[in-house]
Amino acid sequence: MSRTAESGISPDVLARYEAVIGLEVHAQLKTASKIFCSCSTRFGDAPNKNVCPICLGLPGTLPVINRRAVELAVRASLALGAEVQRRSRFARKNYFYPDLPKGYQISMYELPLATGGHLEIEFDGQTKRIGITRLHMEEDAAKALHEGFPDSDRATYVDYNRCGIPLVEIVSEPDLRSPAEAQAYLEELKQILEYIDVSDCNMEEGSLRCDANVSVRPRGDGKFGTKSEVKNLNSFRYLARALEYEIERQIGVLEQGGTITQETRLWNLATGRTEPMRSKEHAHDYRYFPEPDLLPVEISRAWEQEILAAMPELPAARRLRFAEQYGVTHYDARVLCATRELADYFEAVVKAGAPAKTASNWIQGELLRRLKEAGVEKPGERVAPGEVAALVGRVESGSITAASGKQVFARMFETGEGAEKIIAAEGLGQISDTTEIERVVREIIEREPANVAKYRAGNEGVLKFFVGQVMRATRGQANPQLVNDTVKRLLAG
Repeated sequence: MSRTAESGISPDVLARYEAVIGLEVHAQLKTASKIFCSCSTRFGDAPNKNVCPICLGLPGTLPVINRRAVELAVRASLALGAEVQRRSRFARKNYFYPDLPKGYQISMYELPLATGGHLEIEFDGQTKRIGITRLHMEEDAAKALHEGFPDSDRATYVDYNRCGIPLVEIVSEPDLRSPAEAQAYLEELKQILEYIDVSDCNMEEGSLRCDANVSVRPRGDGKFGTKSEVKNLNSFRYLARALEYEIERQIGVLEQGGTITQETRLWNLATGRTEPMRSKEHAHDYRYFPEPDLLPVEISRAWEQEILAAMPELPAARRLRFAEQYGVTHYDARVLCATRELADYFEAVVKAGAPAKTASNWIQGELLRRLKEAGVEKPGERVAPGEVAALVGRVESGSITAASGKQVFARMFETGEGAEKIIAAEGLGQISDTTEIERVVREIIEREPANVAKYRAGNEGVLKFFVGQVMRATRGQANPQLVNDTVKRLLAG
């Protein structure tokens, strides 16, 4: 059943409204230690192993800023075209919850690290620019565990390993108009952060999290409606589903003459609904004030330029270059540039001598499929780029057939052996000896008199039968063009 059918709201009613969406994305910075102490950021360690008096908020401790975290946050700001502020400042965001041992979170408020910027998404064949409001740094809270223990029905456990993990929060302008646009934005942002090595963006481990602010208004109305914040969106799919539900929920309320309450809602995966969590806080509810234990963060122009000079090529620019430099289609460029590692791999194969379009076909048709089946992420883990180029060269020269090439690639992927070694060991070199091919063709013709008669009676479709028999007899090693020509000549009598 479609979402619209389930909600009972007709498409005509939905069409009268427009959604307004802005995303708040938290990305864990790729550092070895936490933002204000030297505790490890390693995921998966035993609960409460990576803690110290500083990240536990014990009295008398003082935070010390992690320079690497600041550098990565500046890199993210520059990649998004944001203006890095010469001077920013941390603040205390006060609220009380078991996952916050100090009773406040160290974040940034009135003086964020960077402001402005934008991100371009491709949607429905068009490019749309989504504004970035701000990017600021903050520490993560601990993790409350509500299930998995014998007394989970009456107690909550807290793992403080995440407490103090360095984050950047990237806040978009309310420029998104549909769940699909929001998903495209998050996917593009994730790809950028991975490309520049700022975050591993592992959503399953909580390295990338997203909250959505969403409201609806009559289409054409310039005023924003009352917004709800939707939390617990830890996958692209859940983001789209939650927004679809919330948009239709708000439209349903308005259509019945009700009003939207500004609140925070939680996406419930089990029910497929957003549910009230708490009333939406305002900034004054957190009683922000400057963090007295940390000096302001000052970014010199020289350091900013140093970080910018080390910035790798961004995915959008690389996709454009691939299409122009290598002549691949726009679609192929998007596939090849899906990750920085895959794009590097493709260029290494081309540099090793493979034609760009052929390399693209082999990578998309053979490599990616086998990587997915094997559950392997890094493209160079099983087959070196130079070996792919060597195999492509043998197929392009006609020394082995495309079918044999696929067999060789499968062996290369399974064993790690080189193309030449496998070709020699398996005897897969293409047969181009006309005498040998003619001998095989004559043998097959002699044992198939009925099919010979059909062909000579005008049934040219039988030609494929004979060609197939020859290729089977030669284990796919015979030169296809020579086989086709020889079969036609001998069948003609």
